[in-house]
Amino acid sequence: MRVKIKRLHPEAVLPAFAHGPLEDAGMDLRSVEEVVLEPGVPRAVATGLAIELPPGFEAQIRPRSGLALHHAITLPNAPATIDPGYRGEIRVILLNLGSRPYRVRAGDRIAQMVVARYEAVEWEEAELSESRRAAGGFGSSGT
Repeated sequence: MRVKIKRLHPEAVLPAFAHGPLEDAGMDLRSVEEVVLEPGVPRAVATGLAIELPPGFEAQIRPRSGLALHHAITLPNAPATIDPGYRGEIRVILLNLGSRPYRVRAGDRIAQMVVARYEAVEWEEAELSESRRAAGGFGSSGT
């Protein structure tokens, strides 16, 4: 699948699979700016990129496991969604859950992007069929 992409910043790096599309689902997104993530303060970090997804597709922005494990850096809205109609810059909301400031440098890998198909739905108001679970809530399938 081909997706249109535009560099909004001269140092922007196109999203890329670390091990290729046969082994990776997510493409690395990189920062184009230097920011300090203070503990507990979310920051929107610029990637310098804008994309044009075809209808029926979204881009999901997800945390990087290495940043989460080694530095307690995550995305508070994970997975974030880039809709097919959005043409603005992809900015990644990062949150430092650690106890010390963390410096993001230009060029650092800050998140992963997965392009995924979604289904458009139309709601039909109706009585619902019975199921074994019925109205069982969270944890109803066990621990």
